[in-house]
Amino acid sequence: MVTDLERLTITVGTHRHSALAAGPEAGDLVLLLHGWAEFADSWTAELTALGEAGYRAVAVDQRGYASAARPQDVDQYSVRHLVTDVIAFAAALGTDRFHLVGHDWGAMVGWALASAHPDRLRSFTALTSPHPAALRQAAEVDEQQQQTLSYLKFFRRPDGRAEAYLLSDDCAQLRTLYGDRLPATQVERNLARLTEPGALTATLNWYRGPDGEFDLPGGRIAVPTLYLWGAEDPRFGRTAADLTAGFVDGEYRFVVIEGASHWLPQESADAILPLLLDHLKQH
Repeated sequence: MVTDLERLTITVGTHRHSALAAGPEAGDLVLLLHGWAEFADSWTAELTALGEAGYRAVAVDQRGYASAARPQDVDQYSVRHLVTDVIAFAAALGTDRFHLVGHDWGAMVGWALASAHPDRLRSFTALTSPHPAALRQAAEVDEQQQQTLSYLKFFRRPDGRAEAYLLSDDCAQLRTLYGDRLPATQVERNLARLTEPGALTATLNWYRGPDGEFDLPGGRIAVPTLYLWGAEDPRFGRTAADLTAGFVDGEYRFVVIEGASHWLPQESADAILPLLLDHLKQH
């Protein structure tokens, strides 16, 4: 269990979000957004390192993941709502301009926020997820990328089949998603929370909220951006990763983490932390 980090509750409207924090409250805010299917504690190593470096680092259990922030209507999981949440997190923490770090779905929200509200960000760091427009392009020209995203159609079904499949046989398919890249204790913590009543459906609603499989907002990016991609990522291929540069007008750095798969915050913390700290220091 995470014992050496602060536990916070961030209230946004009627929702209460559990969060983990480290570092001095007067430090520059770094917000960390997790992906699917993980929680704020996926950032434990990063929170610790950022706090020690003097930043106020906060990782939030986002909409659908926090037990007290779990609306039932699918339209409450549109990217517009997810972006608004992030801005509200920062406001609740006493700032309107901050560094943003996102992994997987958290990075997709980050791309949308960076394009729509560049004035809010000091910097942006995306882990694994390419720019959404780059992903759309890659899916059109790269057959392998199209195949690796075929699960999107299944996850978007509203009939409960995805939930039944993922939870069957003691969550065998959910366990498979993590492979052997995460510690067993972390996987069990994730599964314990995902099997709470309504939790898995709420997290899958992130896939169902957009109007289409690739209908994710994301325009030109002027914010200083660092993009970290695992060379063995089974979801997002090299084509989309390379195409991302074409959508960033501001300062941009793309780094391939060799030998890494999808779960960069946990499996590759030692590799990404020096890059992240350098990026934050510059901005």
